[in-house]
Amino acid sequence: MAGIEAEEQLKELGSTLSGIEQVLDLDAMRSEIAELREQSADPDLWSDQERAQKVTRRLSYLEAELGRVEGLRKQLDDVSTLYEMAAEMDDEETRTEADEELETLRKAVQQLEVRTLMSGEYDSREALVTINAQAGGIDAADWAQQLQRMYLRWAERHGYPTEVYETSYAEEAGIKSTTFTVKAPYAYGTLRGEHGTHRLVRISPFDNQNRRQTSFAGVDVVPVVEQSDHVDIDESELRIDVYRSSGPGGQGVNTTDSAVRITHIPTGIVVSCQNERSQLQNKATAMGVLQAKLLERKRQEEAEKISSLRGESTTSWGTQIRNYVLQPYQMVKDQRTGVEVGNPSAVLDGDIDEFVEAEIRWMRQQEHQDA
Repeated sequence: MAGIEAEEQLKELGSTLSGIEQVLDLDAMRSEIAELREQSADPDLWSDQERAQKVTRRLSYLEAELGRVEGLRKQLDDVSTLYEMAAEMDDEETRTEADEELETLRKAVQQLEVRTLMSGEYDSREALVTINAQAGGIDAADWAQQLQRMYLRWAERHGYPTEVYETSYAEEAGIKSTTFTVKAPYAYGTLRGEHGTHRLVRISPFDNQNRRQTSFAGVDVVPVVEQSDHVDIDESELRIDVYRSSGPGGQGVNTTDSAVRITHIPTGIVVSCQNERSQLQNKATAMGVLQAKLLERKRQEEAEKISSLRGESTTSWGTQIRNYVLQPYQMVKDQRTGVEVGNPSAVLDGDIDEFVEAEIRWMRQQEHQDA
């Protein structure tokens, strides 16, 4: 890369990084870290397990985020120094190394810039993800399970804790539905673009004639509710069923009727939880899931009302958003952003950052157009 071109790129990256540092407010971040460290050192903190976990998760996130920004600033200085050395020594090998480091830095700054685009009311929340098998029979159930694994692997890659609240297994293979949380700050803002229908095309492993099968699964992403949220739920409008949890093949994982299913009659929303042994704990968790879904429904209704007053037509992102083709060729393509990759295996193993980042940019663009 020519010296002047590299110098311009370094200058541009430095300017972008300065803008990111300003948006993230590093001084405020350092102050919050100091306060959280003080709280975490309090031996009484763990008397309230939920609060303690929230404090430690937030502290871990902020320390990682601050370290990431400071690391990029140092990396920017190091790459600049590398180019200076290459010029002084007129060394092509050092220049090539500097070019490679610059490209790595550029990608890392772009990824961090995406984080600054998440400024929605609930974007900083943890995410509650529900996956349902749709059209396609046994293949759709198998597809829903593959999607569950994809998101759990994505979270694992990033070091985000997850908790599976409920999984309803299909009779032959796969799952009918599942609900889980991704317990990381900005998980909702990061994953909300995944909301919609995901389409799989492949040779069905369940068809003895080896025919090509198209199957569908729906992904629903909502923010986890917090104490400040207010959602009125009339107990008389709920139907609460208890049942015995079961795993694949009907294998009992509980010997008591501890699993809980709650139906909100006015909206038809059904939520379940079976991950705890206590019926009371499962009911409390299920109520939290119901509150999250009702809060998101309320938010969507308010947005639609505002749009109708403006005379706008609202378009839902919850339509078919992505195609995964395994046969006759290999390709995963997002319908909205146009992002396309030729390695479905990597995507299904959780490598979805390219899609997620493009979605965040696309959604921000849509929101600016609607504003």
